Amino acid sequence: MEAAFFLVSGRVQGVGFRASARHEALALGLSGYAHNRPDGKVEVFVQGPAPVIDTFARWIGYGPPLAKVEHVLRQRAQPREAAGFGVG
Repeated sequence: MEAAFFLVSGRVQGVGFRASARHEALALGLSGYAHNRPDGKVEVFVQGPAPVIDTFARWIGYGPPLAKVEHVLRQRAQPREAAGFGVG
């Protein structure tokens, strides 16, 4: 199992980004979370098979229809004990 951390900037708060990320992640069988940050960015953590995380990474590059993703920082992360996908 692999894990990745994403920091997404642009118009990503108030546009359904976290809920859409949850939907995409669960549809792909990934677990993790998506949280709004005070600086206007969205922090996302996912874990699962590496090729599936790559598929999710392609989606996160553009996000839901109302979002305008300007930059995505991706870092490898350590897998954690987690089930499902949290939104906060």
